[in-house]
Amino acid sequence: MHQIPHYLDGKIVTGRSERVAPVYNPATGEQHAQVCLASADEAREAVRIADEAFAEWSKVSPLKRARVLFRFKALVEQHADEIATLISQEHGKVFSDARGELTRGLEVVEFACGIPHLQKGEHSMNVGSGVDSFSLMQPLGVCAGISPFNFPAMVPMWMFPIALACGNTFVMKPSEKDPSTPLRLAELLTEAGLPDGVFNVINGDKEAVDVLLTDERVQAVSFVGSTPIAESIYATGSAHGKRVQALGGAKNHMVIMPDADLDQAVDALMGAAYGSAGERCMAISVAVPVGEQTAERLRGKLVEKLATLRVGPGLVDGPDNDMGPLVTREHLEKVRGYIQTGVDEGAELVIDGRETVVDNAGNGFFIGGTLFDHVKPGMRIHREEIFGPVLAIARAASFDEAVAMINAHEYGNGTAIFTRDGDAARQYCERIQVGMVGVNVPIPVPMAFHSFGGWKRSLFGPLHMHGPDGVRFYTRMKTITQRWPSGIREETNHFTMPTH
Repeated sequence: MHQIPHYLDGKIVTGRSERVAPVYNPATGEQHAQVCLASADEAREAVRIADEAFAEWSKVSPLKRARVLFRFKALVEQHADEIATLISQEHGKVFSDARGELTRGLEVVEFACGIPHLQKGEHSMNVGSGVDSFSLMQPLGVCAGISPFNFPAMVPMWMFPIALACGNTFVMKPSEKDPSTPLRLAELLTEAGLPDGVFNVINGDKEAVDVLLTDERVQAVSFVGSTPIAESIYATGSAHGKRVQALGGAKNHMVIMPDADLDQAVDALMGAAYGSAGERCMAISVAVPVGEQTAERLRGKLVEKLATLRVGPGLVDGPDNDMGPLVTREHLEKVRGYIQTGVDEGAELVIDGRETVVDNAGNGFFIGGTLFDHVKPGMRIHREEIFGPVLAIARAASFDEAVAMINAHEYGNGTAIFTRDGDAARQYCERIQVGMVGVNVPIPVPMAFHSFGGWKRSLFGPLHMHGPDGVRFYTRMKTITQRWPSGIREETNHFTMPTH
């Protein structure tokens, strides 16, 4: 059985712990590898290596750090098909979606390459008589990232490029469900000229995570995952004096107004709800048509589209399927359970993805696109994040009712409105209590030079990921006020607060 190791101090390192976890090919259901699960001592070793590397890396000029990332970007582009294949093999998403994930990650690398400008700080002359003030944005030290299974390339690349560009060292703890991609990225960073020990990958589970959250040498922790775990990560890391950004779950709604281009809205909704088998924190899982006529037309068009949805392996000869398998059998059973819960709660199951048959699927973790109608707030399938290809139609009688429904939800990650009415769109953007909003855009993930993050129980911590907030998160500001006397002849002492 192929064993997936760690990456420490610039090289592949076989795990010393006897604990391992299976890694599956979701399209076949077969185990293709096992990943080493680090012990607490191995995790502490990764932190030690990063801590020792910080002294030299933090002294490297921002321009030289940026040049390493420029070379890394070129190498990732050169190996893009190889990396996308790794993603598809271990996560299950279709190849084109894996390439798209990699592209969105590379956009953050491109942003981080501008660190000589981004890390400049501020300067003011003559804040007082002969007194100047300026700020320095300095690195923190050892930073850690804990990433989820659904984006094994993109989410780590939301974290470490900016951290490294700012002069920090990094310990990455990827999901044990699909750990190969971050290891390959680590090799490419070394090939790009990153000094040994600056970026390390430790595979593991809670035992390794607990070290990253409690070791005093770790200064900052970035996390993306479910809300209960995000809340725990934030509480534990903060209690141990760390800077923490912890992105949690979502229940993203799309409002479809009566004046919307319905064909455009349905096409967008299909990709947003069923792309990557719904395993996206920005997936649209609730459609909110305003008015009964809009709801009936939307339902009819969705049923037509679902009849043509191609479900199958992520790696195929010829055109991609629309949707691949779920990541594990356990997750497949969890999604199946949510569908049954929706039926038991009285929602109308219009299309049951459990009945989908995939040719030559073997024991793959497949489920088809599922559609519920007449879903009400308070039902579990409306309250909770299913993280699968399950779309709920929750009808609203008016624009105000739609806004109230979304604002009452505990999550506030992403949302969208489809309309031709500029005033409705403007009101929606102003009134909705959600961190990322799309207007006729179904998945409003910000570009790398803006910041990503939700509101309410979708984000714990004050700063969002990448963009300007990413630079703020991975640096700490030092403000200097200085005055140079005109000469040594003046010996008058000053005991008062300096003012202009």
